[in-house]
Amino acid sequence: MAGYLDELRGKRFKLAQDADAILQKTKEEGRNLSQEEKNKFDAIMEDADKLQSTIDAEERAAKLRDNLGQPQENHLKNDPSVNMRDKQEISKEVRQAFNKYLIDGKGALSSEEMRALMQSGDIKGGYLTPPQQFVSQLIKNVDDLVFIRQLATVYPVQNSEGIGVPTMESDLNDADWTQEIKTVNEDDAITFGKRELKPHPLAKLVKISRKLLQTAAIDPESIVRDRLAYKFGVTQEKAFLTGDGKGKPLGVFVNSNDGIPASRDVLSGVTADINGDSLIEVKMALKAAYWQNAAWVFSREILKRIRKLKATTGDYVWQPGLSQDMPDRILEISYKISEYCPNTFTTGSYVGILGDFKRGYWIAESMAMEIQILIEKYAENNQNGYIARYESDGMPVLSEAFARIKLS
Repeated sequence: MAGYLDELRGKRFKLAQDADAILQKTKEEGRNLSQEEKNKFDAIMEDADKLQSTIDAEERAAKLRDNLGQPQENHLKNDPSVNMRDKQEISKEVRQAFNKYLIDGKGALSSEEMRALMQSGDIKGGYLTPPQQFVSQLIKNVDDLVFIRQLATVYPVQNSEGIGVPTMESDLNDADWTQEIKTVNEDDAITFGKRELKPHPLAKLVKISRKLLQTAAIDPESIVRDRLAYKFGVTQEKAFLTGDGKGKPLGVFVNSNDGIPASRDVLSGVTADINGDSLIEVKMALKAAYWQNAAWVFSREILKRIRKLKATTGDYVWQPGLSQDMPDRILEISYKISEYCPNTFTTGSYVGILGDFKRGYWIAESMAMEIQILIEKYAENNQNGYIARYESDGMPVLSEAFARIKLS
């Protein structure tokens, strides 16, 4: 698999070099791209983007395969009363019971298997607790699919309804030069506040063929986990980007005093479009301390335009990675593409953001995921239904860590 991924990365790197060669030729000749060159450039980068999608998918699949078969019950690792062999046996039994539950439902479980999986005595509701590896791997899959989770700070919420986010609403003034015996001036300018992250419920129903569950080469846990990871991942990505904060996360593209206010917007400078200089303005609106961990976020359509933009210096703002392992960059900063990023070229619309998500965006989530199986309801279609419930919240907590691009 490593060789195959290296081959894909090599092909993608070569395409990026070919695209860059087209741009550099026009720069050396002091002219803009011809229509033929634009078409060739777009075709090359479209192939490069497709390869990148394949690479991302293969990397996610490789991580999933690497995690299959590992011990599941993490809490057993810290239990000194259970030796390692017993831990592995218990983990194996729990996993077997959970797979049995996924295929045939609660009625197929023995009393011992039920006790291993039962959560909070909710027998009538049919809810069981997945083995710890199932929950951890599901969240890992979501990490791979929703890039903001990779960039942001994530806090698990286990024994409380929410978490308070301390904020410094105003800072002290600068220190005063004074004399040794002079009274020091009092400063009461500093004020503190708090924002709250409270995980909101998220649920999804997945229906899977019983025949597939019973005969598939991979285990039922992997099948259900993969589908739920996709469904939960898409919903979260939309909310982390454009959620209004009402019963869901507050997105980075929402103008809000509770998140990122209008003061962090940088106008494009041209009507319903962007240029290279406006991207420079956005970068310079962010303090240099944030640049190292910052990332751009754009839609594919916006990125397509940006790749052909020049600054007033005549340099292209898009730069290909210098090696297979290095991502392409815009003004020396890497970028992410999301299908759910704003993509409307009208005056007053947001079309991109630059930010240090690690410092600026926090996510709170409950680890108490519930899985409910519906056997009889879909029996006529020879399917099992699975309802997963999960709780999550997110919001920008440091507005100065972001700068948004707003069309003039």
